[in-house]
Amino acid sequence: MKKVVLGICLAVVTVCACKKHETAAPAAPVVSAVKVIQQDLPWNIEYPAQVTGSLEIQIRAQVGGILQSRLYNEGEFVKEGTQLFQIDDSEYKVALEKAQGSLAQAQAEEKRTYRTFNRMKTLRASNAVSQQDYDNALSAYETAQANVKVAQAAVEGAKINLGYTKVTAPISGIVGQAVPSVGSLISPTGESGYLTNMVQIDPLYVKFAMPSSQFSQLSQGFMSGQIAFGNMQPGKKEAAQEYRDKDVNDVSIYVEAIMPNGEVYPQRGKIIFFDSSENARTSSIAMKAEFANPQNSRLLMPGQFVRVHLIGATFKNAILIPSSAVLHTAKELLVYVVDANNAVEARPIEADLQNDMYVVTKGLKAGDVVISEGLSRIRPGQTVKVQLQDFGVPVTKERTAPKADEEKMDQLEQAISDSEAPDAQSLPQVATANKPAQDK
Repeated sequence: MKKVVLGICLAVVTVCACKKHETAAPAAPVVSAVKVIQQDLPWNIEYPAQVTGSLEIQIRAQVGGILQSRLYNEGEFVKEGTQLFQIDDSEYKVALEKAQGSLAQAQAEEKRTYRTFNRMKTLRASNAVSQQDYDNALSAYETAQANVKVAQAAVEGAKINLGYTKVTAPISGIVGQAVPSVGSLISPTGESGYLTNMVQIDPLYVKFAMPSSQFSQLSQGFMSGQIAFGNMQPGKKEAAQEYRDKDVNDVSIYVEAIMPNGEVYPQRGKIIFFDSSENARTSSIAMKAEFANPQNSRLLMPGQFVRVHLIGATFKNAILIPSSAVLHTAKELLVYVVDANNAVEARPIEADLQNDMYVVTKGLKAGDVVISEGLSRIRPGQTVKVQLQDFGVPVTKERTAPKADEEKMDQLEQAISDSEAPDAQSLPQVATANKPAQDK
């Protein structure tokens, strides 16, 4: 009987031990984590942008008449002063000759009245003529002098109008399509006076917009010393003016333009304008950079869309974590920090996204361990087994800037000119020859 009781007791103890083993706490989950790092981080953000000419102007006729000829190839580069159009100048030549004739008459009258006045002055000294006669001679001479000035102004006006019949390029740049065809009657006061347009491509402007939050971050970070602009001193009021006065190759912060093919435009850009107010619709600040184009190449063309990259701004001693380590909530940003006992702590942070990393301004320090993957499966207070992963700032691949080849650029311009030439137009010579006969 005792043996039976002992056997039952042993069986009960064995069952209890098995149940206790089955209800034991599960093993701590393995999580991927990284150590928070602290180092300088370049401002590596690109912005969409559009290229414009530094000058975009309309060429308009300043006198009316028949458009006699177009003397350029549409779409080609021309230098300042190149004649683009010729307006029939017959009437303006006649007007100039008429004005010159009137001037000659006025000058002859001035000489006659001067001689009369001199005689009267001599006679008046001996009381041979009355004061009235002397005054009349003086008035006639002064009137003649005034008439000469009027006639001289008429001659100058006629010369100006005659000069306007030759429409020249006011700037160096690319000339657009001619609006009126040769032979059209144009007027300086109507729509027919619009002849074509020109775009100056040296320098070029690249316009882009920076989100106002980033603009504020840059300006406030610079003033506080958190963000450095090359060798510019944080908080120095004269820094902006010094930047504007320097050559683009000497400035500490500049812009590079990334062309559609992924290459960098060979010239540096200098920021020359940012708007004084925020665009309420887009929450951004309009900015403009100037790029030299000394060879007038067509690597960048007005209207083209590119991307710009700000070079020279650096976060100093930035606290960095990967973007995968941040949990977004309705109120704040959270990270899961693992303490020395491998316990998980939910910690709110303040941070700004920079590509695939967050620059933490509050809540973390270098050396902290944060969980970087599978955040949705982790709970605060949970004990975990940490598996550290490598984390560092990726090295930015340097883009190559194409070398400017003057010979090839000249060949390109020649090819453009040859492909369009000869497309300059003139009225038939016979029609021009008959024009004076018709005027008669």
